[in-house]
Amino acid sequence: MDRHNEPVPARVIILAGPSGAGKSRVAKHSGLPILRLDDFYKSGGDPTLPRITEGANAGLVDWDDPASWLPGDALATLEKLCCEGVAEVPVYDIAHDGRCGWQVLDLAGSDLFVAEGIFAQDIVAECRDRGLLAAAYCVRQHPMITFWRRLTRDLREHRKPPLVLVRRGLALLRDQRRVVESAVAQGCRPMTGDQAIADIAALTTADARS
Repeated sequence: MDRHNEPVPARVIILAGPSGAGKSRVAKHSGLPILRLDDFYKSGGDPTLPRITEGANAGLVDWDDPASWLPGDALATLEKLCCEGVAEVPVYDIAHDGRCGWQVLDLAGSDLFVAEGIFAQDIVAECRDRGLLAAAYCVRQHPMITFWRRLTRDLREHRKPPLVLVRRGLALLRDQRRVVESAVAQGCRPMTGDQAIADIAALTTADARS
């Protein structure tokens, strides 16, 4: 029997949106287990990684291109969590462009969990088709707020050299509208972080009562 047609014990709330928009903050405030989709990036030595072809960062890996991550692995892990409630997930070190270990994510009986990442919108349709989706949001803020939050976070965590981060941040600032529009087109509801937190709280309460 095809389990894609069967009810699943747990469903996922997907958080998409530009880097720095506040997805991690929303996930934390939800109080739900969290699957970090950015941990499914390819390793830095992978020959299939896309490269930036223009501008000051030309030649560097384009970590903002969906081809830089592994949606099949992310989706398989997400489905395992929905069906079995537990899965082994990678731990990715962005500063060193690679996985640094594994950990077990256990939903501990929760019938909702959050999956967040900058490419999360790319798996919304498949999650819906498989009956795994509870809700999907695109977290957004004013582009300048997003730029500043992203830059201060990335500098604090030493994710990349400062000049690379500034150049990347400016490119993402210009691209934010397209990112949000793409996520909405793929089935995400656009909201600020506070709006998403409130909506998830209502969803969680309604789910608990059902």
